[in-house]
Amino acid sequence: MLLSLAAERRVLFVGGKGGVGKTAVASAVGLAQARSGRRVLVVSTDPAHNLGHLWQRDVGDRVTALADGLDGLEIDPARTTEEHLAAVRTTVRRLMPDHLAGEVDRHLDLARDAPGTHEAAILERIAETVERAVDDYDLIVFDTAPSGHTARLMALPEMMSAWTDGLLRRQERSQRLGAALRALGPDDDGAADLLGTARPARDRRADRDQEIRRVLLRRRERFEGLRAVLRDHARTAFVIVLAAERLPVLESIELHGQLARAGVQVGALVVNKRSPLDAGAFLADRHRLEEAHLANLYAALPRVPVVEVPLLPGDIVGEAALDRFGTALAAAEGAVPTAASEG
Repeated sequence: MLLSLAAERRVLFVGGKGGVGKTAVASAVGLAQARSGRRVLVVSTDPAHNLGHLWQRDVGDRVTALADGLDGLEIDPARTTEEHLAAVRTTVRRLMPDHLAGEVDRHLDLARDAPGTHEAAILERIAETVERAVDDYDLIVFDTAPSGHTARLMALPEMMSAWTDGLLRRQERSQRLGAALRALGPDDDGAADLLGTARPARDRRADRDQEIRRVLLRRRERFEGLRAVLRDHARTAFVIVLAAERLPVLESIELHGQLARAGVQVGALVVNKRSPLDAGAFLADRHRLEEAHLANLYAALPRVPVVEVPLLPGDIVGEAALDRFGTALAAAEGAVPTAASEG
């Protein structure tokens, strides 16, 4: 179910509420796929990175080998935002008159903490990672931030593409208006010297307009490319990881609805750390309480495959532990979930 889903996809997003085991699931699925001979990249977009801790090595914002056939990458949100704003600053200052440079800097300094800046920067980095990695890897697994952040991120490609389309339309109208105004009077090319060494203002404006258009078209192409990847159900799927508790179940149902509205397919639900029935009265009572919560999940999302992974002894840290966790995932896929059989 989950492992076969990953085997049939090129891009897999793993998300859910914080603390439910998203990184372990993403890593175990990636490792299992690497063991089968595929080249896999696991990418963490969660600001509270656990990938390096789980693999017991420094990963950071660069591709790092985790196991044979498996690499890891932790996208640094702060660094990504700074690099995004630096690139925007360079582009805008190149296109705007020199006397407006200070104004550009002030606006971008304010934008650093503006709502949406962080998400837009991460989104561009995800799009860039997919563009570059899809030729080098058979599977890219994204270990995402907690539900709310991820839901906004999945909806952003369409919003950003529409926003860029609006900028392109305004830029085209501005070009047409400028051309009409220039047709009514002489060109403002006082900057051209008598020897012709300076280019007329008309040419400089035309170059600037074309550069703005190239930047906007490239931006739209990147967002539309990512949107196409997210909505291609044969190539991409989303896996929601949750605990068998009231709030994670409710949050997962809500996340599923948000992803569906964004056109993203939820291929599987992974209920992690399921309490056993045969390990004492306390855990048996806990198991029955979990069944009540999971009954709501099955009723709300009856057509989404569910994998219930049992609570395992020990921490899931290191390659050997992830192999064991992957084995537990595979075994859970063949079991009939208790809540489903009773519902």
